[in-house]
Amino acid sequence: MQKKLQLSLLCIALTSQLNAQDINLESITVTSVANTDQKLHDVTANTEVITAEEIEERRFTTVTQALNSLSGINFSSNGGLGKATSVYLRGFDSKRVLVLIDGIRYNDLTGLDGAPFGHLMISDIERIEVIKGAQSGIWGADASAGVINIITKSAEKGFHAGADVEYGNYNTQKHALNLSYKTDTYYVKAASQLLTSDGFSTKVPKGENVDDYEADGYKNITSDLKLGFQINETNKVDFSYTRIDAYSEYDPYDSNDTIEANKYGEDETHDSFGQINFNHIDSFNEFKLYAKRSIFNRQYLTDNPTSHYNGSVYEYGANSKIGYDEKDFVLIAFDYKTFEHENALNEKYKNQAGTITNSNIFKIDSGEIILTEALRYDHYDMFDDKTTGKAGVKYNSKKYKTLSFSTNIGSAYNVPTLYNLYSYYGNENLKPEDTTSFDATIEYKGFKATYFYNRVKNMIDYDFTISKYNNIQGTSILKGFELGYKEYLTDEILADISYTYLDAKNEDKEALRRRPQDTIKFAFAYYPTQKLQLGVDGEYIGSRFDRDNNQGVQTGYYTLVNFVANYKIDKNFTTYFKVDNIADTDYQVVDGYATAQRSTYLGVSYRY
Repeated sequence: MQKKLQLSLLCIALTSQLNAQDINLESITVTSVANTDQKLHDVTANTEVITAEEIEERRFTTVTQALNSLSGINFSSNGGLGKATSVYLRGFDSKRVLVLIDGIRYNDLTGLDGAPFGHLMISDIERIEVIKGAQSGIWGADASAGVINIITKSAEKGFHAGADVEYGNYNTQKHALNLSYKTDTYYVKAASQLLTSDGFSTKVPKGENVDDYEADGYKNITSDLKLGFQINETNKVDFSYTRIDAYSEYDPYDSNDTIEANKYGEDETHDSFGQINFNHIDSFNEFKLYAKRSIFNRQYLTDNPTSHYNGSVYEYGANSKIGYDEKDFVLIAFDYKTFEHENALNEKYKNQAGTITNSNIFKIDSGEIILTEALRYDHYDMFDDKTTGKAGVKYNSKKYKTLSFSTNIGSAYNVPTLYNLYSYYGNENLKPEDTTSFDATIEYKGFKATYFYNRVKNMIDYDFTISKYNNIQGTSILKGFELGYKEYLTDEILADISYTYLDAKNEDKEALRRRPQDTIKFAFAYYPTQKLQLGVDGEYIGSRFDRDNNQGVQTGYYTLVNFVANYKIDKNFTTYFKVDNIADTDYQVVDGYATAQRSTYLGVSYRY
């Protein structure tokens, strides 16, 4: 038995259309664990995957809604569609989660909250990979809590087309179109979606009727383009580009925003993300050379003068994956990045890094043992250099096909954004924060149980005592466990239920704000015929406070239930009907900011 090592990911394929016993883990490919393609069965990192099938069956509108269906994830939002949104992964907020679109960075260095989740609509998505736990050993800074990679659909052989139309409450309309063509030598795929909504008032005092306040509208156009050319049997070139153009009305923080006052703000977003890759594959090596670019452009207009925020991330890199002894491999990677915040700040910094990842599988009498390791060195011209890493081990039983054990440990390094450092609320004395994470998981026959533990030193957060961002002295602890069950109860009924307990506290053992202590999520899909699918899903949120140390307003203790029905008219057309918040529950995730009441939507999808 040769020595073997590996770095990867463990995921749950939420494929509602497949019978549980038909799910073949070895057929599911993921890319975000080690920054290379791997089979789900062959990775250790704790990860979940949301597939295109589930997205279509549950009819999510936003990426946040899709992510919120997973254990260990919650969110807060300052209003409805397009408003400021933060996603919490095991208690870590958005700025500690690295978000990628087709592997391109989506974290906005010009803002405070990391990735602007509010503008991420469900549009032309093949799958969403969520890797939990510190991932800086592969991806560098901003991956303290994990990585979320949103992968858009690729072209399939021949000509294909699709269209979607949806109408619903608040005069919400969605129109989408996608076209693709692929041959043995080249492919092209283009997709675009327009979503508009009159919306409802961003700010409404708890218990009051949103209809008594002016509405804050939203418009989003998300488009993507993919091109590729097969030069010869071993070489190919791929290009991808995504653009998000959004317009949103919102209520300023100090606004009462009554109909009479009609006071609101406006913001425009024009973000774009592109990359070009050269890939060489032979019997010895898989080599990739790439260039990536992320452009962020935001403009705010309130009673004060217009504010502009422009930023960019340029990334250049190469990696080589060398396979040995069947599925074993070593991956060597180098990358160079520049981060720039233009406008008033006019600040920038550079980062150079090298990574080595090794993966091996040991065959033993009772099954197999998978080992993974990764080590990364980052050099910054603004911050101290840092070495981070991760390691994981997984056991797959041979006798009990669905039984597995896995555990992972990793270190992470989160640097402050340029806005954290140099804005009006910034603090030039900020230092990067260090994170160490550990998790252990057991799975068997649809059951999954995970314990996680994270230590964060010098966590960066807003300090109300100095009205600036600051390093929270000492060590913050974010720990808890996730329990899940996903299995067919009968041939027609699929159940997906999870419970998450979170204990997130700072050095003084004060609970961190806006993180619920207990969360229950559930989804049931019923397939009475081959053409009809009915679904009910929802969540229960336990105790949650709007301020640290269980202070401020209690925003928890409520249950939301949604319903969806899909009917396949023929092989090309599907119609659907959904109702969000069936019970018309009155709740707020952030004190003073409104949420949607009972809402109904009707749509039609076409696939060719």
